[in-house]
Amino acid sequence: MQKALTLILDIQEIDMQMIRLMRLKRERQKELSNIDSIKKDLQRKVLMKESEIIEYKKNIRLDEGEIQTVVENTKKLEGQQGAIRKVEEFNALSQEISSLERDRSAKEQRLSDLYDKLAGEEDIYKTLKESLSTTADSSRELVDEINDSIHRIDEEGRILKGQRDKLAVKADSEIFPIYERLLRNKKNRVVVPIEHRSCSGCHIVLTAQDENLVRKGERLTFCEHCSRILFWPEGEAAEASGTRPRQRRRRAPTKSA
Repeated sequence: MQKALTLILDIQEIDMQMIRLMRLKRERQKELSNIDSIKKDLQRKVLMKESEIIEYKKNIRLDEGEIQTVVENTKKLEGQQGAIRKVEEFNALSQEISSLERDRSAKEQRLSDLYDKLAGEEDIYKTLKESLSTTADSSRELVDEINDSIHRIDEEGRILKGQRDKLAVKADSEIFPIYERLLRNKKNRVVVPIEHRSCSGCHIVLTAQDENLVRKGERLTFCEHCSRILFWPEGEAAEASGTRPRQRRRRAPTKSA
């Protein structure tokens, strides 16, 4: 059993490297996504500002047309006023002309406000366009670097997968599927040594019975708390984990009386 687990441990080391690479790749892909989101947000703002500017210009043209109509109507009434002889009709036209002039004044004020707002929006639009251009230029090199990094990660992953496939062929047909199922669930080490009478995966203290079963290595022993496969470290591993049994000290010979 210990020999079978030794091969599984070799596979696990490769899997840990592959998991690390996958996490790193996701982080790098997230960086690309963030850069793309920033550019898309700027593009969206630029398009929105373009639409607002078009709307302002449309309203300006409408107001200019209305002002021109008011001017023409005012001139027309002033021309009619010169031919009128009755005071009542003259006064009525004068009031109508005054009303048109007030309307014209209000429209000209609104037109002036629109020009001011248009100028402000065009300044914002210019700033957004410059920001978009700067972001695109500055991010291009970073995007290339990230893509190169992802390519290197993929290459390293392919090499590791090749190594794993060669070991998987030799792995125990009963233990290996169990290992892979645990790995899919935990995405972390699932074959772990006992350290200080505890599972080194969840750090829960084991019973003496479980420890003895693991030490014997006659069958797979799982941690009752985290379901990881336990093994007994040997050699330097046992010494490093503090699980190597202490050697009894020899008793000094007694002196004869």
